[in-house]
Amino acid sequence: MNMSVRGAIAATLLAGTALAATPAFADEADAPAEITISGNVALTTDYRFRGVSLSGGDPAIQGGITVTHETGLYVGTWSSSIRGGDYYGEQELDLFGGWSGEVTPGLTLDAGLLIYVYPGNEPRDLVTGDKIHANYWEPYASLSGDIGPVSAKIGVAYAWDQKSLGNQDNLYLYSNLDVAVPNTPVTVSAHVGYTDGVLAPEYLNGLNDQTGWDWSIGASATVYGPLSVGVSYIGVTGPSVNGFTDDTVVGTLTASF
Repeated sequence: MNMSVRGAIAATLLAGTALAATPAFADEADAPAEITISGNVALTTDYRFRGVSLSGGDPAIQGGITVTHETGLYVGTWSSSIRGGDYYGEQELDLFGGWSGEVTPGLTLDAGLLIYVYPGNEPRDLVTGDKIHANYWEPYASLSGDIGPVSAKIGVAYAWDQKSLGNQDNLYLYSNLDVAVPNTPVTVSAHVGYTDGVLAPEYLNGLNDQTGWDWSIGASATVYGPLSVGVSYIGVTGPSVNGFTDDTVVGTLTASF
C-alpha cells in the first residue's frame, strides 16, 4: 500500500454564514455583532474522511472553531486524533479561511483555502536527514440552496500536485442532500463523492486506479441543548479493508457552541 498517502487528509470545512445587515433605524442593542465565534467538540466511533478511515477504525476526538465577520469572511481551525503512523503521526490540524454568502436569492457560495497539517509526524529523509512534512493545501468551493424541503449542496475540492502527495494532484467532487423531518428534531442526510487522483480509495489500497466513489446515508438529531447525535452508514468503492475502506456504521456525539 502507498503509505505516503494512505493517511489521506481530512477536514470538516466549517463555513461561516453572512449576517443580515441592520437597518439604520434599528436600536443599537438589536444590532448583530460584527464578529461571531462558533465551534464544536465531538466524539466519533470512526473518523471517516471521504469514506476512508483515518483513525484505523477506532474512535476519534475532534473539535473546531470558526471566527466569522459580518461580511461573510471567515477563518478557522479543526483538529482530530488519527492513526497515521510515522508519516502522519497522531494528530491532524486543519487551518482554513474563505468567504460564504448569498450570490443570488436562495443560492449560497462558500469558497476558501485549507491546509492540512500533521504536527506529530516524525519521518526524515534518509539522505539529507531533513524532516519530511505531510502538510498540503486544498482550495474548495460549494453552492448550496433549498429545493422545497430539501437542502442541497454541490462542491469541489482540488489539491494541486505537491511534494507531500508524491507530486500528484487530487480532485474531489461531491453532493449532499439534507431533509428535516417535520415536527421532529431529526434530519436525514445523504452524500455521494467522486475522487480522481492520488487520494482515490482504490489507489490508497494499492491498485492502479486513481478514481473512486464514496457515499453515506444517515440521520442526526438534537437531543439536549447544544448536544446532538448522528449515525451514518458509509462505504467506498474498491477493496474492503477492515478498519480502512470497509463499509461501516459510524456514530457521533457533538456539542456545539
